[in-house]
Amino acid sequence: MENHSYNIHLKWENDRKGMMSSPELPTMIEVATPPEFDKGIPNIWSPEHLFTASVISCFMTTYLAIAEYSKLDFISFECNAEGILEKIDGKYLMTKIILKPTLTIAELDKIEKAQRVLEKSEAACLISNSIKSDVELKPTINIEN
Repeated sequence: MENHSYNIHLKWENDRKGMMSSPELPTMIEVATPPEFDKGIPNIWSPEHLFTASVISCFMTTYLAIAEYSKLDFISFECNAEGILEKIDGKYLMTKIILKPTLTIAELDKIEKAQRVLEKSEAACLISNSIKSDVELKPTINIEN
């Protein structure tokens, strides 16, 4: 596979806030320091949200590819994620991302396969493999006939 490049532009607006865009994408995202920090702004995407979002979105896209390749039929897939920020040795670090997928399948006998596909997806996620943070998987698998 050849190398790929993803381009981002950020323009500071005021205070601790800016607008992020990409020449490859049609939408912009407002970003700011989170309210937990000095002069942080509530209700705006923060670097910490985006960091966590990159892991959860990569997990989903990896899951969709592996589920298709594994011929795992599913009814629905949702996922929540919690990014943990800690101060260690005077530095702020995103130490852990907890992924909480909820997968609904139709067949009880596919539950072990579904669990394996979720675990493989987390292990193969390129973002999870590119960061220092621990990524923890806490799946829920539901059966719906």
